[in-house]
Amino acid sequence: MVDTQQHAVGTRKRAVAKVWVKPGEGKLSVNGKTIEEYLKRADLIMRAYRPLELTGTKEKYDIKVRTNGGGVAAQAEAISLAISRALVKISSEMHKPLKDKGLLTRDPREKERMKYGLAKRRKSFQWTKR
Repeated sequence: MVDTQQHAVGTRKRAVAKVWVKPGEGKLSVNGKTIEEYLKRADLIMRAYRPLELTGTKEKYDIKVRTNGGGVAAQAEAISLAISRALVKISSEMHKPLKDKGLLTRDPREKERMKYGLAKRRKSFQWTKR
């Protein structure tokens, strides 16, 4: 196990999360706030903590996160991906359980671009005869 600080980046849609993981007692701060203050919703907090709970390292590391862009849900997913990547850098033994649960795979879905002549991405204007 590496005793130094590890850095990783995770993205989801337009959200970017930069994570620094170092040995400690399990503190997780996002943009200078606790994760509960920042994300507020229990399902998003669980989503961000999922890699730590899966590997059993929730109380072993202090994590500092800087995130921007996207919405809160996308930021939670980006945090999860970044933490997973940092844990794999710390110990290669964590790769298999994280990969099996799909936590090392970036979700490729992005917002569809606006097309000219349409009201939205795919919706056309209402047609009237007169």
